[in-house]
Amino acid sequence: MSKNKSRFSAVRKIRIIGGKWKGRKIPIIQCANVRPTTNRIREMLFSWLDPIISGAICLDCFAGSGALGLESLSRGANKVTFLDNKYMCITALMTIIRSFLEYNSEVIYTDCRSWLRRAIAAYDVIFLDPPFQDNVIIPEVIFLLERYNLFKKESWIYIETSKNKNIFNVNIIPSYWFLYRKKTTQSIVCYLFIRKL
Repeated sequence: MSKNKSRFSAVRKIRIIGGKWKGRKIPIIQCANVRPTTNRIREMLFSWLDPIISGAICLDCFAGSGALGLESLSRGANKVTFLDNKYMCITALMTIIRSFLEYNSEVIYTDCRSWLRRAIAAYDVIFLDPPFQDNVIIPEVIFLLERYNLFKKESWIYIETSKNKNIFNVNIIPSYWFLYRKKTTQSIVCYLFIRKL
């Protein structure tokens, strides 16, 4: 096998844990520094989102493996837009979505900040789970989401950060984002906000 091919091989897989694709595997590609949200955290998150995920329009700003967006589609989301600036992630995710015969999705190779400046849609659910070393990007993304008003009348925003490198400051959250749930583990901090205006 050539070096080029080996860079795209999957070294492990995670499973979709609920909905129509329950049990289907998502390959995690090698050498892309991808850190998918764990099964335990996804199970917790989607129990929180259960009342509103069916029919939702979702945006995954740092898609990586696609686990959050694919779990959303499995559980009845109407559409997911996947963004990522790693070409290997986007290529792998497009292959996965084709294999699932899923057409209610967009997979876009882009820096999310550039894309948000051009976006015109509004979203029910937004996932902000950047690589932990990029937690500093979260305030900028929140600013862009607000500036370009990419929210529905009531939107839900999930943020996942490193506990040990938690350079995301919750004080930058707008006053009309209400903390619905928070979970702290040994390594991560998870927040789910409801934005109401």
